[in-house]
Amino acid sequence: MSVEEPSFSVGIEEEYLLVDKESRDLASSPPDAFMQCCEEALPGNVSPEFLRCQIEVGTPVCSNFTEAHAALAHFRRTLSEKGEPFGLAPIAAATHPFAEWDKQHHTDKDRYNALAMDMKVVVQRLLICGMHVHVGIEDPALRIDIFNQIPYFLPHLLALSTSSPFWRGHLTGLKSYRLAVFNELPRTGLPVTFASDGEYKRTVEILTSAGMIEDATKIWWDLRPSNRFPTLEIRISDSCTRVKDTIAIAALFRCLCRMLYRLRCDNQRWRQYSNFLIEENRWQAQRHGVGGSLIDFGRGECIPYAKLHEELLELVAEDAAFFKCEEELEYSRNIVAEGTSADRQIAIFEAATAEGLSSRVAQEKIVDHLIEDTLRDC
Repeated sequence: MSVEEPSFSVGIEEEYLLVDKESRDLASSPPDAFMQCCEEALPGNVSPEFLRCQIEVGTPVCSNFTEAHAALAHFRRTLSEKGEPFGLAPIAAATHPFAEWDKQHHTDKDRYNALAMDMKVVVQRLLICGMHVHVGIEDPALRIDIFNQIPYFLPHLLALSTSSPFWRGHLTGLKSYRLAVFNELPRTGLPVTFASDGEYKRTVEILTSAGMIEDATKIWWDLRPSNRFPTLEIRISDSCTRVKDTIAIAALFRCLCRMLYRLRCDNQRWRQYSNFLIEENRWQAQRHGVGGSLIDFGRGECIPYAKLHEELLELVAEDAAFFKCEEELEYSRNIVAEGTSADRQIAIFEAATAEGLSSRVAQEKIVDHLIEDTLRDC
C-alpha cells in the first residue's frame, strides 16, 4: 500500500505554571506587564492560558530535535529572566503541590470567558498543565490510519511524562493526577476509531452544527488530528519538568508514527485492541508511572514497564536511525531508570517529612526544586 512519505515534522507545545518565588504559591494575578514582556521577547511563541497563573509556549515547525530542544530551552530561560523583576518563576509541572484551584482567576478573553460560563466548576478546576507534540502527516487518509493505531502506545508515553503526584496539598497516590482532573471535561480520554477521515469530519460537523462545539479544538482527546495543522497531536502527557524528558517523549512519538507508516507500506498494521483494555493500561500508567507494569495484551500478562520500554525502543530502532534521534531515545532509558518528575517530587517530600518538617514546608521545597529543575539542560 504505497503512499508518499510524510514529512514527520515536529512541533511541541508546553504549558507552565507561574509561581511567586517568595511564597512558592501560584501567582494568581501576575502583572499584565509580565505577559507583555514575554510576548515582546518571544513574539508568536508564547501565549496566556485559561488561568492567569499559566503560560504556554510553542516551538516553530522543527525538522530535528536539536532545533526543538534549543527552542524550548530558550523559551524557559526567557520566561525565567522576564519573571525575575516581578518575583515570578515558571515551573514545568502538571500540577502545583499545594495551590488551591478556587483561588485562581481565568484570563479575560472571549474564548476563555465563554469556556468558564459553559463549563463552570469543571473548567475552573483545570489547574493543570500538559505537553503536546505535533507530528506532520500530510495525507488525511494516512493520518487517520495512524491515529487509529497509536492509542495502544499512549499509556507508554504517559508513564514517561508523569509530573503531578500532588493536588491541593495532598499526596494523591497517582503519578499523574492531572488526568483525573482533565477527565471531568467532556470529549477527553482515549479517542474513538474512525473508518476514514471523512467519517471523522462528519462526526465533528454533527457537534458543530448542533452548537455543542465551535470547532475541533474543543475535542480534547489524548490524541487528535490537529484542527489547524496537518498533524497528529498527542495530548496525554503531563508537562515534563526537564527539557530532555520532553524531547525524549516527542522523539518516541515521532518514531512510533513512522513505524506504523512502514507497516502500512508493507500492507500490515498494528493489532488494534479495545479502548476498554487500553484504558486499563492508561490507568496503570497514571497510577504508577515508569515504576509499575502494563498489560501486554498479546501475552495476556502484566510486564514491568522497564521491560516493555526496551521492547518499544527495539521496535523503533530503524526509525530512530532514520531521524538521527538515537541519543534522545537512549536518554529515555534514564527516565525509566531514575524516575520522572513525579518520582523526584515524592522523594523530596518523603525525605523532608522524615526529617520532621511539616507537609507545607516539604511541599515548598518541592516548588524550589521544580523552579531549578525546569531550567536544567537549558
